[in-house]
Amino acid sequence: MPVSHLRSWLVLAATVAVLGGCATPAVPPAADTTPAPPPAVAAPPPARGPVIARSDDFAIVLARAGDTPAILAERYLGDATRAWWLTEYNGDAPLQPGQYVVVPLKSRNPTGIRTGGYQTVPILCYHRFGSRGSRLTVTGQDFQAQMEYLARNDYHVITLRQLAAFIEGNEALPPKSVVITIDDGYRSNYEIAYPILKRLDFPATVFLYSDFVGAPDALTWTQMKTMAGSGLIDIQPHSKTHANLTLRLPGETDARYRERVRREVDTPVVAIRERLDTISLTYAYPYGDVNESVIELLVRQNIRLGVTVTPGGNAFFAYPYMLHRSMVFGDEDLGAFRAKLATFTRTPAH
Repeated sequence: MPVSHLRSWLVLAATVAVLGGCATPAVPPAADTTPAPPPAVAAPPPARGPVIARSDDFAIVLARAGDTPAILAERYLGDATRAWWLTEYNGDAPLQPGQYVVVPLKSRNPTGIRTGGYQTVPILCYHRFGSRGSRLTVTGQDFQAQMEYLARNDYHVITLRQLAAFIEGNEALPPKSVVITIDDGYRSNYEIAYPILKRLDFPATVFLYSDFVGAPDALTWTQMKTMAGSGLIDIQPHSKTHANLTLRLPGETDARYRERVRREVDTPVVAIRERLDTISLTYAYPYGDVNESVIELLVRQNIRLGVTVTPGGNAFFAYPYMLHRSMVFGDEDLGAFRAKLATFTRTPAH
């Protein structure tokens, strides 16, 4: 059918539907004079905007004044973070009123396999922030420059929950996806990093070892609650005491080792749930070390991901309990930071 005919048919169908909806129904004969209780009035559905055509996989809609991919993603998909679904099909140019916009209704390519290779997701690992840099301390100025580099160069900062869905094969990720994590729970997370992340609307995960709370340089539960309440910062467990979970204490029996490691896993999970009403999804291993006993305890707590400090990216086939993370050091320049951002692995041509 020619496009002009299709449009004419759509206009005619819409006109008939509108006229049918506005027609005055016939008045039924009165049954009795007893007043009936007023019917419950349902709240009107939110205005979704004109849908021109729809299939199981796509909808075609008309953009309205002020619409953006994020607004349309929220309106039609219920999730503004899926704006990239729209830009992949419609381009990055600002939407114009009356423009036809393709809205994918299903996740496409959840494995990230593309011509010539496959998608990988780097997880960046920070520790603390300060006015002077050192190996494990990144200055606020450098952290801001790094975050602004991500924003300027079209990186998509995603959550670990999104990464879990990708690894489980349930959700595609936008190109150039990256995750931001911060270990230990230093107060500088709140004072330096959080305002920068908030200004750029970047999500991040803070991995907390719970015995650190209360120390002079540590986050308070009130500060963590503020950050978590923003919807951007997720507080997750990083053990109880920051002990290496794979090393046994001198003379420690198997039973005592298992019990100690159980406390290292369970204590921060319980504290975060009770203090912040947050369910633990990911666990960061102190020093990046893990063994089967630790993983069994994570599975028992319904934790879906475990992160190491082995550098590199994570593809859809990554083992979820030994994800790679690349540490960001305060004595490195922006070039070293860029080198940690590989988001696509090329496969050799045959």
